[in-house]
Amino acid sequence: MSVDLQNTRVLVTGGGGFLGSAVRRVLAERGSTDVVVPRSRDYDLTDRTATARLFDEARPGLVIHLAARVGGIGANMDHPAEIYLANLLMGTHVIEEARRTGAAKTVLVGTICSYPKFTPVPFSEETLWDGYPEETNAPYGIAKKALLVHAQANRDQYGQNSVYVIPANLYGPGDKFNESVSHVVPALVKKFVDAKRSTTSSVTVWGTGTATREFLYVDDAATGIVDAAQHYDGAEPVNLGTGEEISIRDLAELIAKLVGFRGELEWDTSRPDGQPRRRIDPSRARELFGFEARVSLEQGLRRTIAYYEANPDEAEAATF
Repeated sequence: MSVDLQNTRVLVTGGGGFLGSAVRRVLAERGSTDVVVPRSRDYDLTDRTATARLFDEARPGLVIHLAARVGGIGANMDHPAEIYLANLLMGTHVIEEARRTGAAKTVLVGTICSYPKFTPVPFSEETLWDGYPEETNAPYGIAKKALLVHAQANRDQYGQNSVYVIPANLYGPGDKFNESVSHVVPALVKKFVDAKRSTTSSVTVWGTGTATREFLYVDDAATGIVDAAQHYDGAEPVNLGTGEEISIRDLAELIAKLVGFRGELEWDTSRPDGQPRRRIDPSRARELFGFEARVSLEQGLRRTIAYYEANPDEAEAATF
């Protein structure tokens, strides 16, 4: 089913956030003018009654569910129960209310954290159920993966059209830089920019530096999500990414170079590395709806660094 964005009311949960803002920009570029962005202060999506009220008022034709409770390794370790329950409840209520009110299509955004800890690289969608996720990410990853089961069950029983995409680790301007919730890219950008400004001679980085990650620029992720909304109707999950990985050590050295930090990097090996490797197979998205990432890692990092340097207070405002 091809979605006509110019004549469809679109509900974007989490539309005021990091990824949601980028998705709204892509929707606007493609002619979407009727976009509903609920605020958590008005609609608590962990509450079924509040979610039902939102859907009764909005009556969307397309739902893009981006609202999430998420953080980096530290937040995942400190708040595992809250992260699990909030993400499970929000997704469950959104799926059910989209079904009840007859939304033509729902796009669900999963997480690379759902893949098993020792997934063969590159991660292909067929391996999603082949083991338990890396422990520090498991509550978040399993809550998100449960929504895929829910969507597929509803498709089988009710014919509900829900699609599920799995982006690689996101980064870019507008990300969360507060150390209580930040992921690796904003955390490192903040460390090196702050160290350069204060003329600190060394920066401490978590882990051994040997773990690898794949990073997807937020605007590319938003493009892939809207591509799926418009052109994909299948039941199976679809990865969104670049297919390229980089070690945390090489990433830290690259960010330090781009920032202009010339001090020493010290590795705190008492801190966890998280999943040993992450790199996805992006071929399904390319084959099914023509998605390919456009922004290189260095280009995206330069934009992210420039954003933090120009907006440190705004960048650090968001907390868990």
